[in-house]
Order: sequence, then C-alpha cells, then structure tokens
Amino acid sequence: MALAESSLAFALHGAAQAVAAVLGGRSLNEALADQWQAQSHMSPGQRGAVQDLAYAALRRHGRDDFYIGRLMRKPPAAGLRALLLVSLARLEARPAEAHTIVDQAVEAAGALARGRHKAVVNGVLRNFLRRRDELEALSRQDEAARWQHPRWWIARLRAAHPHHWQEILAAGNGRPPMTLRPNRRRIAPADYLVRLAADGLAARLLEDGAIRLDRPLPVERLPGFAEGLVSVQDAGAQQAAPLLDARAGMRVLDACAAPGGKTAHLLELADVELLALDADGSRARRVTENLQRLGLAAEVAVADCRRLDAWWDGRRFDRVLADVPCTASGVVRRHPDAKWLRREADIAQFAGMQAAILDALWQVLAPGGKLLYATCSLFPEENAHQAAAFAARQGDCSQLPIQGEPGLQLLPNEEHDGFFYALLQKRV
Repeated sequence: MALAESSLAFALHGAAQAVAAVLGGRSLNEALADQWQAQSHMSPGQRGAVQDLAYAALRRHGRDDFYIGRLMRKPPAAGLRALLLVSLARLEARPAEAHTIVDQAVEAAGALARGRHKAVVNGVLRNFLRRRDELEALSRQDEAARWQHPRWWIARLRAAHPHHWQEILAAGNGRPPMTLRPNRRRIAPADYLVRLAADGLAARLLEDGAIRLDRPLPVERLPGFAEGLVSVQDAGAQQAAPLLDARAGMRVLDACAAPGGKTAHLLELADVELLALDADGSRARRVTENLQRLGLAAEVAVADCRRLDAWWDGRRFDRVLADVPCTASGVVRRHPDAKWLRREADIAQFAGMQAAILDALWQVLAPGGKLLYATCSLFPEENAHQAAAFAARQGDCSQLPIQGEPGLQLLPNEEHDGFFYALLQKRV
C-alpha cells in the first residue's frame, strides 16, 4: 500500500522502519542514512519528521514497551512493535491530536504485512487511550518504564552517582541543547552573538565562549555556517581543547578524531602542527570536510591509533588528545538508541580498549608533554577508574588536577552533555 509522502502516516511508517532496525541491533544513524539513500527524493521536511518521530520513540522506549506488554497478549512482530512504539510516543506528545494520530497509525499499518496489522494497531492505540491513567500509574512502579532506561543502566548510575542519578536519567530522556562554537580565527563569540540577533535568532553566551541557541534549527540557517564562521559542538565537548593547553608551534595528535570538532577547536585556538587519526575512512573524510569548511589545515590519516607501526614516524608529540570510544552514556539524549543497543558487558569491553589506547599513545608523547583522556561516559570504569589505573601502572605519569579534582566529570544538564576529562603529564 502506497502512503502519501506528505502524510503523518508516511512519517510514522518511516520512523517505525528506523526503530525496528535499531531494535534489531543497528545504530539509528545507520538506519536513517539507509532510508535517506533508498528514498533520496524525500524533502528535508519529510526527513525531519521521520527523524523526530524515531528519536522520540527511542527516548520513550522503556515506558511504551511496558505499555505494549500490558495491551497485548503476546509480543508483537518487530515491525508492528516499532510502529506501536512510534505511535504511542506521538500520542503522548500530542494528546489533543489523538484521533488523527490513531487514524494515521492505522493507515501506516496498511504498509505492513499487506495490511494485516491495521485492526491490531487500531485496537491497541484506542485501548491505550481508554486505559491511559491506569497504565501510567502502573509504569511508575516499574523502574525501567519510569526512567525509560535499562535496569542495569539505572543500577550503575545509582551506584556511581548516588546524589544525582535521577537528574541524570531525566536529562537523558530530554532533548539536547544546540550549542555553537564560533571560529575564533574569524569572529569573536560576542560578535557572532550579534550576528545571530540580527537574524532574529535568540541565543546566550555561555562560559568559555560557547553559544547556546534558545531553539535548535538546521545548520543551514546559521549565519556564516557554510563560510566557516561557526560549528555546532556541545559546550561540554568544547572544554577539551582549552584543557589540553596546546600552544603555537607544538606537535599535537588527535588520536580518535572523527567527526573533527575537537580537532578544529584545537586549530582555532593555536597554530599547531596537528595529526588527526581515525580508524574509519568515511569518518576521517568528515574530519577533512569540516576542516575545509572552517579554513583550517591538518594532516588527516586513517589508522588505528593502537597500531603505532601503521602511522607513527617516531617523532613525539607535545600534546595528545585521546577522545576514546566508550558507551556514550553521557550523550544518550543525542543518541537514544545507545541505551538499548548497549549491554552491561560492553563497559568492560570498552574499558579494555581504552586501556590499550592509553598504553599505545603514551609511547608517542614527549617527556613533559600532556595527554588529555576524554570520554562521553558517566560510568567510572571508563573514567576515573581508568585514568587512576593508568597513572598507577605508568611510572612516569602524573595526573594533573582539573578544577582542584583528579578528573573532571561533567553530568548532563540544560547546558551540556555528560563528559569526563583526565589530564596526564609525562614526567621529564
């Protein structure tokens, strides 16, 4: 059954396809990219509608999956389940449009299994509307449904952050802020704020020159974006480059560089000789593209930073940024698929990879040089425990304080996502 591309049914169906792919083990970015490629004629508005619905469904997955379990006698097939998740999220976001949403969800079901699910979708959604108060009360008694995160994730955060775990979970279910980093080689933050105001875009200046927009918007609407005046980067991520303290003339390595935000920030702040590595060729191309847009230059190479023989020429670096792969537990509001794709065992796997990266990169750091260890995680095994263990096993390593603490753990809030930083110096 063909759906009108301007209809809500079309967007619901597209979002359900993406959500089904995530529940099958794929990342949301990959699922959406495949959909854009398969339907290249879709307008930006249609793509935006599909994306918004998919993100909303994955943010609310824990609660809406709980509802499905009480509204159906047996677990639904993957495609049907995904459509119900997307439709329930829409109903909860826009209750005044319930009649239209149910009607369009039933229409979208016509494109599933030759229309055999239309009656099921209609029945489940109408039953939800009748029982909504009862189901919401029940969901508050179920931890995964209430907090919309896996139970193991909740337990880990409660143990690691006993005074803040509830705020962290609530932040993870919200929409992220859109924060800008003006290119200081071309414009001062205060001057770019004036440019935004002239275009009717409300924003405010944060600490260290980051700018937060009152309302997110497509990057194409940012004044001077195509000309390299500004980049989009979370305020927490913008702390990396200043913490590394790279100065003119230094040799700098960004070991896990893609998509290039921190690479560019380092170059915006100082005239350094910079090598940007990434193990993924397509992601490395994004680094090059971002640098070209900003009018910056660096050597970009495709290599696994742990394999020194594949990329290192023997010259040591004065500064090293190790923004290592991690669970992404601090950025789930930007990547809501992460909390459903991750497994508790992944923490130990990432920790092992992170330790191997640190051990390799320490060899390329010059005596007296500094290495900034960075993650977008909230789990101590990837953060404070990792940095402390590394410093303990390296006889020539000193862990420098950040804001009076051994490491800087940023918790997600209205201004930034969750990040961790540890600054390690090699003794002379």
